Amino acid sequence: MTAAETASDYTLNELMCVLAAREIKDGDVVFVGIGLPNLACNLARATHAPNMTLIYESGAVGAIPDRVPPSIGDPALVTGSLQVASMADIFQCFLQNGKIEIGFLGGAQVDKLGRINTTVVGPYDAPKVRLPGSGGASEIAAHAKRVLIVTKLNKRAFPEAVDFVTSSGKRVAKVITNMGVLEPGPDGELELTALHRGVTYAQVQENVGWRLRRREPLSETPAPSAREIELLRVKLDPKRLHIK
Repeated sequence: MTAAETASDYTLNELMCVLAAREIKDGDVVFVGIGLPNLACNLARATHAPNMTLIYESGAVGAIPDRVPPSIGDPALVTGSLQVASMADIFQCFLQNGKIEIGFLGGAQVDKLGRINTTVVGPYDAPKVRLPGSGGASEIAAHAKRVLIVTKLNKRAFPEAVDFVTSSGKRVAKVITNMGVLEPGPDGELELTALHRGVTYAQVQENVGWRLRRREPLSETPAPSAREIELLRVKLDPKRLHIK
């Protein structure tokens, strides 16, 4: 990417979205929800992965939404889709049958082994906060070939060990954050592999609850292109609901 092609002005949410989009290959089958992951998928389709297939938990297979859906039940997901299936078919025929290359997940807590907690904060029997629960997350974590987590770093959200293991971290390939990128090492423990421009290792360390290893040489995440930012702001999310 040349300097002329590189965007000079972008938000951290936009950077996270672009990095997530670049993880998708043309032809990938992707299990996606709403928010930044959904935006990343549509950005990938508009740029380098026109033949990717989007599958939503609500039953839309091969969805081609013409706007950013506010929920997985949005009718925009049905229009033009290849198939509308039952939730049972989505999980049994597609996910459990090994058809999903990438699954996007998030959570209230992510620990050093990539395990995700969306169940409780604090002890299970007397929690400080009771969260929505797994939904389809544990199934996605178990059966998608690669799991991508897109979330912001802070010490409360990244403890050394989650309070409750809702979803396994064994298939987590990358954790894309507002400071850099974490990837599992040989023993499965997340380590820092790339920093965003202007961010230091010390700043990342301050926002995780364990002694964070770093992979050398530590790289710098590539900036978004001007075209990627234009697509996000003008075509995909003109109201900037997700990329502020």
